[in-house]
Amino acid sequence: MTTSPRDSQETVLRIGLVQMRCSPDPDENLARALAAIDDAADRGARLVCLPELFRSHYPCQGQDPSRFGLAEAIPGPSTEALSKHAAARSVVLVTTLFERRAEGVYHNTAVTLDADGQLVGTYRKMHIPDDPLYNEKFYFTPGDTGFSAPDTACGRIGPLVCWDQWFPEAARLVALAGARVLLYPTAIGWQFDEGPDVDAAQHDAWETVQRGHAIANGVFVVAVNRVGREEGIRFWGQSFVSDPFGRVLARASSEEEETLVVDCHLGAVEEVRRNWPFLRDRRIDAYGDLSRRIRD
Repeated sequence: MTTSPRDSQETVLRIGLVQMRCSPDPDENLARALAAIDDAADRGARLVCLPELFRSHYPCQGQDPSRFGLAEAIPGPSTEALSKHAAARSVVLVTTLFERRAEGVYHNTAVTLDADGQLVGTYRKMHIPDDPLYNEKFYFTPGDTGFSAPDTACGRIGPLVCWDQWFPEAARLVALAGARVLLYPTAIGWQFDEGPDVDAAQHDAWETVQRGHAIANGVFVVAVNRVGREEGIRFWGQSFVSDPFGRVLARASSEEEETLVVDCHLGAVEEVRRNWPFLRDRRIDAYGDLSRRIRD
């Protein structure tokens, strides 16, 4: 009998990371994403993650009301197509979509589709950036779904989205909900030409903080970025997987499309937590001030 991740800590979970260029054509992007999912599934992946807002060019580089036309309902056309593909390939699928929730209310929303195609998780991005060329506050309402870890055929996983990567509170809450794998669909790059030293420092900070989440929570971290230049942003690719010890198991190119397929030994979660019992030693009685913006 095959052992499910729900039953065993020792399962090897093969994860596919789809690092892709995104065109202005939603149909083209969907077709290319489905082909990449096929590639990952053919190589044995059981969990596949696509980049943030993969169905279009990153839409938030300016404040253009016409771009709300990219939004769609959830469930809707994208979830229908992806659901059918997840079921056909028996993979768990995570991605984000530009959600039209109601007239004038839009979200950047991560969806989790189980291996039978069922929509088992919806997470609306909680942390919304407002930086040059990242005008997400113009488009997206902050999420109200809270932090959760949907149970899937691959066990409990924790989808978060891009800017969430910088916040240890988000990673901790999803880990406490039972996720052994945190997934960050991402659209991040350089929006200014500040030279190779600054570029390298920014990328290193991004990767380092996420490896810190893996260590602090004893979980795997999967970051899936887009690649290529779109208007003013040079997306830096370099999608990666970190194990619970903070080691990078695989890293994609900084320039090219690539589908990584990475084996994650889920037993490492228990092993690392036994030796570094950070969750055991948390002083939950002393953290009340974390609910304040700043301690005066």
